[in-house]
Amino acid sequence: MTPVDPRLLRYARATAGHLAVLVAFGAATAALVITQAGLLADTIAGVIEHGTTLAALGTPLVLLAAVIAARAVIAWATEAEGHRASARVKSTLRRRLLAHVVDLGPAHLTDRRTGRLVTLATTGIDALDGYFAKYLPQLVLAVVVPAAILARVLPADPIAAITIAATLPLIPVFMILIGLATRAATRNRYDALTRLAHHFLDVVAGLPTLKVFGRATHQADTIRRITDRYRKSTLATLRIAFLSALVLELIATLSVALVAVGIGLRLVGGHLDLRTALLVLILAPEAYLPLRAVGTHYHASADGLTAAEEVFTVLDTPRPDTGRAAPPADVTDLTVDAVTVTHPDRPEPAPDAASLHLTRGHIVAVTGPSGAGKSTLLSVLLGFTPPDSGRVLVNGHDLATLDPDRWRRHVGWAAQQPYLFTGTVADNIRLGAPTAPDTDVTAAARDACLDVPLDTPVGERGTGLSAGQRRRVALARAYLRHADLLLLDEPTAGLDPDTEARVLARLRTLAAGRAVLLVSHRPAALAAADTVVDLTPALR
Repeated sequence: MTPVDPRLLRYARATAGHLAVLVAFGAATAALVITQAGLLADTIAGVIEHGTTLAALGTPLVLLAAVIAARAVIAWATEAEGHRASARVKSTLRRRLLAHVVDLGPAHLTDRRTGRLVTLATTGIDALDGYFAKYLPQLVLAVVVPAAILARVLPADPIAAITIAATLPLIPVFMILIGLATRAATRNRYDALTRLAHHFLDVVAGLPTLKVFGRATHQADTIRRITDRYRKSTLATLRIAFLSALVLELIATLSVALVAVGIGLRLVGGHLDLRTALLVLILAPEAYLPLRAVGTHYHASADGLTAAEEVFTVLDTPRPDTGRAAPPADVTDLTVDAVTVTHPDRPEPAPDAASLHLTRGHIVAVTGPSGAGKSTLLSVLLGFTPPDSGRVLVNGHDLATLDPDRWRRHVGWAAQQPYLFTGTVADNIRLGAPTAPDTDVTAAARDACLDVPLDTPVGERGTGLSAGQRRRVALARAYLRHADLLLLDEPTAGLDPDTEARVLARLRTLAAGRAVLLVSHRPAALAAADTVVDLTPALR
C-alpha cells in the first residue's frame, strides 16, 4: 500500500478533505518554523554583535512566545483533525465492508473464517487511528516543511542549502529499505492476530463439545501457543521499529553535523555573518525532523495499513451478477429445471440436473444422502448460489433476471442450523419481520408448536434452548414473514415423534396458502409431502 492509497480516496471521501486540511496546517507550520528561526537568529545575533539590552528584547520575545504558542495550537489542531478524520473514515470503511460482504452473500464467507472477518471489521480497521492521527500529518509535514526551509535557506546560504538537499533523500531511501524489511514482519504479526482471534472464536463456540470429549485443556494449550507466536511476532516488529528509529536518528544527526561544520568553517573564514549562520543552524534540524517522525510513526500505522489492504481486497471483489427485474407480486408456481452446481473442492456436481415443480398449496420434499446437494439447492432458490447449468422459473420468469433482495421478500427460510442471537425467543422470531405486532409473533410461535414462553432469555447461538426448540424458533421466524414460498431445511430434525406430528400437521394447514419446499430424511416428513424428489442420482 502506498503512503496515500488512491482507494482510500475512492472508498472514503473524507480522506480528500483531511488531506486538504493537513496541507493547510503544514503550510502554516512551515511558515511558523521559519518565522521562529528568524526571530531567534535576530535576537541572539543582536545580543552578541550589538549588545541589545533586555528591555529592547521585549517585543521580539513576545513575538517568539506567540509563534511557539501558535505552533502548539496547530499541532493540537492537526492531531484533533486526524482523530476526527480517522473516526469518519473508519465508520465509512466498516459500513462499506459489511454492506459489501452482505452483497457478496454467504458463498463468499465459505472462503473466509468468521474470526478473521470479525478481526478485520473491528481491531483491524481501528488500527487506522495511528495512520490518520500520526502518520499522515507527519507525511504532509515531511513534504511541506523541508521544501519551505530549503526555499528560505537557499538565498541565505546556497552551500548549506545544497548540503541539506543532498542529505535529505537519505532518510526516505533508508525508510523504503526499512519498509521492505518490515512488510513481512507486519504481515506475519497481523496474520498471527487474526489466527488467534478466529481460533479463540471457534474454541468458545465449540466449548461444550470440547468439554464432553475432554479436549478443552488441549485447546487451551493451542491458544497459548498461538498467543506466544503473536507475542514473538509483535516483539520482532518492535525490534525492527527501534532499530530503524536509531538508524534514522543517526542519519539525521550526521546530516545536521555536516551542515554545522560547513557553517562553522565559513563563519570563521568570514564568508558568513552570524545572523545567517544562526538562521541556518536553527532551520537545519527542523528540515530533518518531519522525516524522522514519519519513520517513527510508520510502524505505529503499519497494522492499519495492512488491515486497510485486506479491506480493499474485499471491497474490490466484484459483486455477483444479479437481475434487476421485479419478481411477480404473487408467487404461485416454481420450477427447477435441470439445475447443476459444481464445487471447486469436489469432483462431481451437487445437485446434478435436479428438477422439480412446486405450486401453491403443495408440499415438495427433497431427500437424498449427505452431499447430494439438498442445501445447495435451497441456496440456489434463495439467490445466493448461481447454478452452473439449468434454471429456476418463478411464475415463468427466470430467477436469474429477478432482483434477489426483492425476491427474498417472498421467501420464508428455516436453516438446517438456525442461528439465534442473544435476546429473547420473541426477539429471535421477530427477525423474520421486525415490524410485526406481538399478536403475529404469538401466532407464528403457535403455528411452529413452540412450547417455551416468548420472553424466555436466549443466549448466543440459542444457548438455553434444545436443538428442537431452536428449529421451531426458526420455523416461527419463517412463518412470521407470511411468505409465498417456504424453504425449510430439516425442520423436524431433533423432534420427538409426537411433536413432529403436530408440526407437520400445522405445516399441512399452512401450505394451503403457500408453496412449501422442505429438505428432510425423516419418514414422517416425507409422508406429509405431496411430492418427494430424491437427489441420490447426483452422486453417480
